[in-house]
Amino acid sequence: MKTVLVVDDMRALAEQYSYDLKRVGGFETLIAGGGQEAIELASREAVDCIVLDLEMPGVDGFDVLRHLRDEKIETPIIVYTGTASYDRCAQAVRLGAYSFIDKAEPMERVVQEIRNALESGRLVSAVRSLEIRLDAESSLVGTSAAMLELRQAMARVAPIPSQVLIVGESGSGKELVARDLHRISAPPRAPFVALNCAALQENLIESELFGHEHGAFTGANRLRKGAFELAGHGTLFLDEIGELPLPSQAKLLRVIEERRLLRVGGSREVSVETRVLAATNRDLEAEIEAGRFRQDLYYRLAVHVLELPPLRERLSDIPELVEHLLASICDRFGIHQRTVDARAIEALQAYDWAKNNVRELRNILERMVIATDESVLGLSSVPPEILHPSPERSARSSDDGEQTFRSLKAEAERRILLRALRQHNWHITKTAQALGLADHSSLLKIMKRHGLRSSGHTPTP
Repeated sequence: MKTVLVVDDMRALAEQYSYDLKRVGGFETLIAGGGQEAIELASREAVDCIVLDLEMPGVDGFDVLRHLRDEKIETPIIVYTGTASYDRCAQAVRLGAYSFIDKAEPMERVVQEIRNALESGRLVSAVRSLEIRLDAESSLVGTSAAMLELRQAMARVAPIPSQVLIVGESGSGKELVARDLHRISAPPRAPFVALNCAALQENLIESELFGHEHGAFTGANRLRKGAFELAGHGTLFLDEIGELPLPSQAKLLRVIEERRLLRVGGSREVSVETRVLAATNRDLEAEIEAGRFRQDLYYRLAVHVLELPPLRERLSDIPELVEHLLASICDRFGIHQRTVDARAIEALQAYDWAKNNVRELRNILERMVIATDESVLGLSSVPPEILHPSPERSARSSDDGEQTFRSLKAEAERRILLRALRQHNWHITKTAQALGLADHSSLLKIMKRHGLRSSGHTPTP
């Protein structure tokens, strides 16, 4: 049973409200006769929702809202007021209140608003839990602002069993996003089936997607389940969806809409409950304009859209990526672990990686590992085309028109911080002094804002 805290300096009104909430809504209730008592109760008791009066002597409702916000107490709060001041209620919402109601509202309306607030709080907790799991287990490496924003978006869409379209340049990690979404949202042991639409023979696409019956065509000597049936109640990841021919697009749309399919050569429909994740590096809206992609399929697939940032927009993630990729490469080759020195890291960060993003970085690191037996890979190990890119690539890397000024500024600040921290071996006080900051706490605040928690380094004051 949920517990609601009623906060009002008018004791008789609070008691009546408490009684009505029990009678109509079936809630357990607590009463606070003022703001300070409310703060103490919210900190001490397991309160699920707060109904808060704004106009109270001493510590008023606004003070309560500020305190709970500062203490990160995320109990949903409904402001109730008899003054009918919209501006004050709007201010309360800006301070974190879920909504506001008039004291004269029927109790049935109040109970429904509380239930809405409780459901909203449940969803917020679920999203936060998914974010924690993503941070702890994700195969996506990087703590730049762009990657943190992506993880938050993934956590929001993961529990919703509708289609997701993942867009991003080649090599940016679209399948990793799909696998992470599956891992945190699908039932335990549910299958993840990946199909690259660009690699399928046109005459076999429908068989691969929907399966075929025995004797459906030459060589079909047995019944074969397609990707939808193999995925079952799990996830079907359709990579390079923009390469799917128009006739197959129409049949895919029908299966997604009706959740039923017909195997090639079959006469009996099969029910499917598969979640479809699709990915592309194409501009599907341009493909629609050109008549190469169905608009209705696009809208079915793009219920939620996740956009992966290209590597050149998160260059500050390169040190983490290099550490992660090098460990994987050395494990695969069965050789001792390698590291990359600061000058080589700076050279890798100066490159635009527009050809194949993280996949290109991995290939370059593999070449660097093979080229030397040294345990520390220095500037001499970096391939010439990275150190001296062609004029065309240099011009392309300087064209940041699609990025916002804010994102460019944040990324530049983060790169400056990382360089300074590495130069001073992650000694916080020395780094703060070198950057001209007031003290080490100022640097720690900036590091926290940029999500700088480098593995292998424990920042010390």
